[in-house]
Amino acid sequence: MTRTAVRLTLDNLDAIPAPCRSCLFWECDPVRRSRVEDPCTEKEAWVSEVLREWGSCGRVAVVDDRLVGYVLYAPAGFVPGAAGFATAPVSPDAVLMTTAYVEPAERGGGVGRMLVRAMARDLVERDLRAVEAFGDRRRRPASCSVPADFLSRVGFRTQRDHRTTPRMRMDLRAAVSWKTEVEAALERLVGVVRPPAKPRRAPGGVPRSGGMPRGGVPRDRPQAR
Repeated sequence: MTRTAVRLTLDNLDAIPAPCRSCLFWECDPVRRSRVEDPCTEKEAWVSEVLREWGSCGRVAVVDDRLVGYVLYAPAGFVPGAAGFATAPVSPDAVLMTTAYVEPAERGGGVGRMLVRAMARDLVERDLRAVEAFGDRRRRPASCSVPADFLSRVGFRTQRDHRTTPRMRMDLRAAVSWKTEVEAALERLVGVVRPPAKPRRAPGGVPRSGGMPRGGVPRDRPQAR
């Protein structure tokens, strides 16, 4: 079994399962949401706009060529639906993770963690400082928010507490530090594994590095007779 997390694009957007494919809870404010005639087209337009104006805004989990989950994230300015939360607004330096979904049959196997790591890696590479999410403590079977206990398990910490919908935060500066330390460790490892360079020898068999030959007498002095 092979599994990976790839970028969300307009080409794989249609593979997102219902009802998420047509859900506009985050993408529209309540008034506009009530007036949308074709939710799927509206969702596609939203993804297209964010991709064009900001860049990558999601990752999808693929297991054996089958999409089994996804995560969406964007700056708060693209997510008017977030304004309805009691713990809003999102911090000015943070991107908002709106939705993280994994098919029931794949839950508990690390797919959700893989998606969050892929998101964090993307944001770190773009020099962003943090990502926040509105957690859900109500354990509802169908919710547009991410369960708060899952967020805690994958590295989020409470930023503003609330009995049902706390706003939680992952500081990406720690991830940057971790990445730097790993890269430094790999460089040291390569230095240990790489064999030392052999000294180059002159035509007469004497190393070019200078100094004293094997006999212990400098080359520029005649030997005593």
